[in-house]
Amino acid sequence: MSPVKKSTVTTWNDVMQLNYGVPEINLVSGKGLVVTDSEKKKYLDFLGGIATNILGHAHPAIVKAVSTQVAKLGHVSNFYSHPSGLALAKKLQEMTGDNTARVFFCNSGAEANEAALKLSRKTGKTRIVATTGAFHGRTMGALSLTGQESKRAPFRPLLKDIKHVPFGDIPAMYKAVSKKTAMVIVEPILGEAGVVTPPDGYLKQLRSLCDQHGVLLVFDCVQTGMGRTGNWFGYEHENVRPDVITLAKGIGGGLPLGAMITLGSKTPQFAPGEHGTTFGGNPIAAAAGLAAISVIEKNRLMAQAKSFEKRLKIKISAIRGVREVRGRGLLIGIALDGEYAKELAAQLAKNGFLVNAPNLETIRIAPALIVTKAQIDKFIVAFAKAMKEVTNG
Repeated sequence: MSPVKKSTVTTWNDVMQLNYGVPEINLVSGKGLVVTDSEKKKYLDFLGGIATNILGHAHPAIVKAVSTQVAKLGHVSNFYSHPSGLALAKKLQEMTGDNTARVFFCNSGAEANEAALKLSRKTGKTRIVATTGAFHGRTMGALSLTGQESKRAPFRPLLKDIKHVPFGDIPAMYKAVSKKTAMVIVEPILGEAGVVTPPDGYLKQLRSLCDQHGVLLVFDCVQTGMGRTGNWFGYEHENVRPDVITLAKGIGGGLPLGAMITLGSKTPQFAPGEHGTTFGGNPIAAAAGLAAISVIEKNRLMAQAKSFEKRLKIKISAIRGVREVRGRGLLIGIALDGEYAKELAAQLAKNGFLVNAPNLETIRIAPALIVTKAQIDKFIVAFAKAMKEVTNG
């Protein structure tokens, strides 16, 4: 790993908050999955901006869409409509397969979840059930939903009436949910907790439970969405429909964009003046989103993601020290047999591969959907090599 120049460290300390610490790599350019740092060292980006750069860096379709749009019409606020926003909303509606779907655009996953939280108040109820380990954002409402105590503790008091139950535990959900509950919010796969998949049937049972008590079911698809798991949103394998979908990350093709989508005629809707955001669904980000969806469809990248999932699971599971490989499509968590994930991530970066250690025992990868078989195989070889280097095996 190339060390960050002293001047970069000094500049960071002089002008930036330290909430991220000081990054160890200073990236200056990228093309596809290849990124280059300020020392001209190249890496294969297997984190993808944390599942955001769905088509990698500088994809021609994104570059063309953004360049064309910014030359035609930039920011207009939400006092006015614009063609790319309407087209993207229509496309998202088609992707849900439900013509009752209605879209609210924002800029991030936290904002999308804040919108869902606010919408749940229109049920007349305030109680919410979320899951332990979940990550829904860092703004105060989204943080209240997040089930990670280390992120919550410094900022108490948070919103009241939110109960967290273990992810994947249906009996715990049955105890927590009642007719007084406004909404249940879950990730189809826990991303920040280490790419944890629930038991088969979990999402379908949640649907049944929420129907029983008249409760909104919200799927936070911020990490699982945009084809990353081999389906558009990440819950389709259970053949269920939520009442609300929240999206961000990959939807903008690398630009800031989020969305909250309501489904069903009985799901509450915002009335004029009840909610809004200045930049949400702006023409440039919407154009990028449309271009990303078009490429994913045209190149059948969701089917490819499923194929690469199988290859990664088979090959990496066979590497000594790997306890489990979990996830769907190209959202993969590699569980290790010890607490050395951060050291392993650093070694992989030294060897030219960018990954993430969301906890001490897990490596998370979320490469762009345009990743090639050759790049997948290079990663597998590099992972095995780094494992030996870190564990002296």
